[in-house]
Amino acid sequence: MTQPIISVEGLEKTFTLHVQGGAVLPVLKDVNLAVQPGECVVLHGPSGAGKSSLLRSMYANYLPQAGRILVRHRDRTVDLLKADPHVVLDIRRWTIGFVSQFLRAIPRVPTLDIVAEPLRARGIDDEAARTRAGELLDRLQIPERMWSLSPVTFSGGEQQRVNIARSFTAPFPVLLLDEPTAALDAENRARVVELIHQAKDRGAAIIGIFHDREVREAVADRYFTMEAYGAAA
Repeated sequence: MTQPIISVEGLEKTFTLHVQGGAVLPVLKDVNLAVQPGECVVLHGPSGAGKSSLLRSMYANYLPQAGRILVRHRDRTVDLLKADPHVVLDIRRWTIGFVSQFLRAIPRVPTLDIVAEPLRARGIDDEAARTRAGELLDRLQIPERMWSLSPVTFSGGEQQRVNIARSFTAPFPVLLLDEPTAALDAENRARVVELIHQAKDRGAAIIGIFHDREVREAVADRYFTMEAYGAAA
């Protein structure tokens, strides 16, 4: 078996509810997960089991209280929990892509530029980045007449397709997908499934949450079942 490209070891995360007298809410406890290149692991479990919290921790949006998150980055292994901020930003630029449930679009920035930005951040020239962005927007059925508009006025499904296009523009070795197909119709869900399979074929490690059963079954190589206050493989 090849070396995991990303792994979680003994991860623990709690939230302190300051508006409720400082109550401590345990979310993740002793989570252990290793994902190989070309593998799609689906996080599975009830609401409140910490699935989204695990993804956000793996993207360094959340800081767990204990454990390690090891990722292969630039031919070395980095512990995200100990990495300096500039290293985290470099990992997000080159190694880990993230599709959140909602697009956080900047007003007045055209859709085409939002989707092309991950390639520009890698030094790809503007024309090539915009061409690749256009290909993905077209594939996800965002009409060309909308590419020059900011997606802040788009429908929820359109915004989510822009979000997906942006994260699949660059060939990230790791993709974290938090309900990428929740707001999509059947045809666009199928297109996203195709993108996931293509990413797996080039060797990407994918960890995702998919409430749609058909999508889960179409992309999962294995399931990682999570329960409230902990997880088990």
